[in-house]
Amino acid sequence: MSVQRLAAPVAFLKKYATYALNRYRKLHFYGKLFIWLVVFFDLCLVALIIVVTPARIAQVSHDKAILLASTRFGWLALGGLMVCVSFPPLIGHTTLITLCGFAYGMKGFYISSTASVLGSALAFVVLRLLFSNRLKAWSSKNQKWQALESVVTTKGLPLIILIRVSPFPPWVYSNSLFASIQTVKLWQFVVATFFIFPKILLHTFIGSKLAELSDGEQRNHMDTRTKILDGVFIGVSIAVAIFTGWFVYNAVQSHIRNLEGFSPEVDELAAEAIERYDEEAPLLSPERV
Repeated sequence: MSVQRLAAPVAFLKKYATYALNRYRKLHFYGKLFIWLVVFFDLCLVALIIVVTPARIAQVSHDKAILLASTRFGWLALGGLMVCVSFPPLIGHTTLITLCGFAYGMKGFYISSTASVLGSALAFVVLRLLFSNRLKAWSSKNQKWQALESVVTTKGLPLIILIRVSPFPPWVYSNSLFASIQTVKLWQFVVATFFIFPKILLHTFIGSKLAELSDGEQRNHMDTRTKILDGVFIGVSIAVAIFTGWFVYNAVQSHIRNLEGFSPEVDELAAEAIERYDEEAPLLSPERV
């Protein structure tokens, strides 16, 4: 039984490792060069952390976060960044949520949740207004997209919520995905976005616990048991975030592939449209129109 339980996550990781490798092979020279530059930067960053020591870097990060929190409009700067990263191809939504918790504690949830709703709604409206003609021309020639639109139209808000809470496609691509489905209304998209609040709350909690362990003065006043508990809380929270993401994604894919009232071919095409959205995104890939 334990072997069977491990088989699904391993297959999931293997699937996306293969997917990432295939995507890399399709990149042009400059795309591959960019990937290697990112890897080189990360290696330099790891070396810097080792040389400077994690404790000193954590303390500097904590001090800067406190400075941000004490700034009159620091919350507005963080919220504005979250709105910006709601537009493709920018990334960093989850990191900024954690930063809200790092700087403001659990109060950071109010910043990150409000900015997430506003940013995603703004991205939805802007993308749909700017690319409506492109979308119509593209979707009329794409069977996968026609299948996805048909199942979303029929199943409505419950299916929209399920897709929204799934970690794939990621945040910015999810905003673009729903903007691309003409039958999805703005109010449905906003309501579905409220269902990611538990995820936002979890990452805010992780950030708040990281802040406690990053400050040398707070650490000095903690006993060993408290430090261990904080570390366990962070580790368990990260594990919960990963597991729930994997579980929800597989549940969504299984649900779409077994929808009643549609042929198996339509269900499969709709599931593939979501699974491969970042490859075939109609609002992000001008060469496909």
